[in-house]
Amino acid sequence: MNARPDPAVIEAALLHDSGHQLSNAHLDALEEETIFILREVAAAFERPALLFSGGKDSLVMLKCAEKAFGAGRIPYPLLMIDTGHNFPEVTDFRDQRAKELGAELIVRRVEDSMARGTVRLAHPGESRNVHQSVTLLEAIEEFRFDALIGGARRDEEKARAKERIFSHRDGFGQWQPKAQRPELWTLFNTRLQPGEHFRVFPISNWTELDVWQYIAREDIGLPSLYYTHPREVVDRRGLLVPVTELTPPRDGERVERRDVRFRTVGDITCTCPVESTAATPQDIVIETLAAEVSERGATRMDDKTSDASMERRKKEGYF
Repeated sequence: MNARPDPAVIEAALLHDSGHQLSNAHLDALEEETIFILREVAAAFERPALLFSGGKDSLVMLKCAEKAFGAGRIPYPLLMIDTGHNFPEVTDFRDQRAKELGAELIVRRVEDSMARGTVRLAHPGESRNVHQSVTLLEAIEEFRFDALIGGARRDEEKARAKERIFSHRDGFGQWQPKAQRPELWTLFNTRLQPGEHFRVFPISNWTELDVWQYIAREDIGLPSLYYTHPREVVDRRGLLVPVTELTPPRDGERVERRDVRFRTVGDITCTCPVESTAATPQDIVIETLAAEVSERGATRMDDKTSDASMERRKKEGYF
């Protein structure tokens, strides 16, 4: 078996050897494509919204939107579906960033869907993450959104790799993988029947490495959870589960205090950190070069149920 690459060795090769620098010239093309798509959505749809969680991918999209339209001029609202179990560092950062940009922020909560009876948990400890689909579809109906802009990338997960940039959803909010529209020569078919909508993914062609290179280049602020910090965790089936009120240790599990960071930030009940001492975007670029598992594969408990779990949820209306 090949040994795991040493990040220190990669860093030395890339950053210190004469004539060897990690290029980010391709970021200009990715940024240009993303800006084009964001403007295309503004031109083609009457009531679009940008899904904004306060996570790194949505913050990259927001930076591109700021470049596309200007601060205080983003022509669609920001929409957040809150499970009630989000990391407070992320939701606080979400509110702060929206205020700085003068953007309209709409928050709809899974707890409100529970109160209406449209979401019913199998037991009190069940993760609410999968139930965001219901609250999202209710928000689409409430505001009559015809396009939702999301930060999903094709490198994250197999089901996301199948999806078009302009992903059509039927009148029930469902995705049909075998009925997607062609996107030849960057021409998008945006026609809709009443009740239908699109999910649009402007950073589909970016990778996790691209995102971190862009964050480093543009000096994009992020919630502190993305960088190294000490945290109590338990090792559960190869994942470092954070010890919180929502995710307490099970009988027989040993609690350890480790230096960790989050590669992705979602619902507390299904998002795990990775061991890391990376304190800057440049440090994380080096770590990402050595990573052998995608960010969702390394950090998301809800994606461990089966290889088809994400595709099933997307068909039901998930992000």
